[in-house]
Amino acid sequence: MKYYVGLDVSMKTTFISIVNQEKKIVFESEVITDPCTIFSTIKSTKLDIENCAIESGAISHWLVKELLKRKIPVVCVDSRKMAKILSINVNKTDKNDARLIAEALRCGFYSEVHQKNQEDAEMQILMGTRRTLIEVSTKLKNTIRGHLKIFGIRLGTASNKKFDNLVRSALQNKPEVVQLGLKSLLETFKNTNNEIEFLEKKIEEMAREDEDVKLLTTIPGVGVITAFTFKTCLGDPSRFKRSSSVGAYFGMTPTQYSSGDIVKQGKVSKCGNSEVRSLLNEAAFSIIYSTKSWNRIKAWGLKIKKKKGHKKAMMAIGRKLSILMYRMLISRKQFEYGVPKDNSQKMA
Repeated sequence: MKYYVGLDVSMKTTFISIVNQEKKIVFESEVITDPCTIFSTIKSTKLDIENCAIESGAISHWLVKELLKRKIPVVCVDSRKMAKILSINVNKTDKNDARLIAEALRCGFYSEVHQKNQEDAEMQILMGTRRTLIEVSTKLKNTIRGHLKIFGIRLGTASNKKFDNLVRSALQNKPEVVQLGLKSLLETFKNTNNEIEFLEKKIEEMAREDEDVKLLTTIPGVGVITAFTFKTCLGDPSRFKRSSSVGAYFGMTPTQYSSGDIVKQGKVSKCGNSEVRSLLNEAAFSIIYSTKSWNRIKAWGLKIKKKKGHKKAMMAIGRKLSILMYRMLISRKQFEYGVPKDNSQKMA
């Protein structure tokens, strides 16, 4: 007989529920959240485990990797979709959640989440660190601007390098307590920007040795950060059966609602990685407004912009870029600018 394991994981404890193919609960236990403990508890049952399920979360990557090392068949399921199934419980407890996860696994009512390899997971930490530092830098800069407005001082547009001198000159003859607070923020702002510059130099050095990144940056508007972020979030490109699935994976395709005679198309789903969408939209903006050379994507995007407007055009170009970048990683071919139809006719 086959048995299915549901794991309801928290930071401290994990509830284990095992059901058989006849829907009967055969084992339940609560253990500490540790791969060795979970493994030994499951093995102690001496049951023929068909599969094991863990909801996606902060520590799911670690648990899945460690359990697979110990030859436990395990899948990571989409917690957003699993929440719909768990909501049928009147009383939400770890015990009930673990049982329903096992039942969903037995019935096949789940969506498996792709697990990144260790190299991509580590690179994502580096990219996430840079993003966090930029957010901190922006917040510090805006905080300093806001405090100076109390004295009627409006600094206007200033680069990070010029910002320090502007603030220090504005602080002259101000109360000591004000200078103490703002200079402390200013020093933190400078240190944060130094760390950002250091990380970006390291990322550029890594990009020179990465063949995938060098390939993707042949696309106009796509820089090192966009290429690295796309690559790490995409993972193994061969896992996609169709190119169009890549745009949907990053939440750049419209949702659909169909019931009887009603068929509606909504806004983009935004169910994928938000940073990838943002960077692809920035790349699309660069292609339309900054790239001077002609290319097929720009020509296509300008038609969309004229017909649908700026916002929809940026999202459409971003989706097209995601598919193009995916195809380039598969085919290993550089970006081709193409030739305008008028020019091709003249050449002919």
